Amino acid sequence: MDFLSTYWSFILASVALTLLPGPDLVFVIIQSVTNGARIGFTIAIGLVSGLIIHTTLAATGLSLVIAQSEWAIKGIQYAGAAYLFYLAYLGIKSDASPIALEAKKENTVSFWKRWRTGFFMNVLNPKVSLFFIAFFPQFLVLESEIPISYQMVTLGLLFMVQAILIFGLVCLIAGKLTATLRSERFWNITKWVNVGVLALLGIGLLVG
Repeated sequence: MDFLSTYWSFILASVALTLLPGPDLVFVIIQSVTNGARIGFTIAIGLVSGLIIHTTLAATGLSLVIAQSEWAIKGIQYAGAAYLFYLAYLGIKSDASPIALEAKKENTVSFWKRWRTGFFMNVLNPKVSLFFIAFFPQFLVLESEIPISYQMVTLGLLFMVQAILIFGLVCLIAGKLTATLRSERFWNITKWVNVGVLALLGIGLLVG
């Protein structure tokens, strides 16, 4: 299989996987609906930025070492779970009213704070590295003169590009709902759904 057909197959497979209703996509949708498309997209940028770390680990072979080290995986899992539970705690303390959320968007929520949320959610999830180890090798051209590490980096970049494009589209669509869903009941429901998603993500890391 040549590089062109390999990369097209990889892109199609990546798009299909990204569109699956996984935790990251659900979290971005919830944030876009409750806080607006800009906030949701900022978190999405953080999530995709975290893939740089996983791609680097996969390309250098360090991810294979981590995958074979139970204590390393457990350490990252516990750190990730703690961070997710912390975000859930902040969600419980937050005011769920639309007015309060509008004020946060304009006055207190910085780009870097939201970016860090997405970035650490991704980096502190060792399952992403394990996914890269399982998924990427299927699209490597072993008989090529191009080093495997370079091919891994290329696949990682392609995966990040398609992911940010899809997340951006999802944020725009979800953000449009913000103007029409203004009832107090809706905001209370979405607040607790947000907290529940974060808590479930943390539990998933602990028991996974």
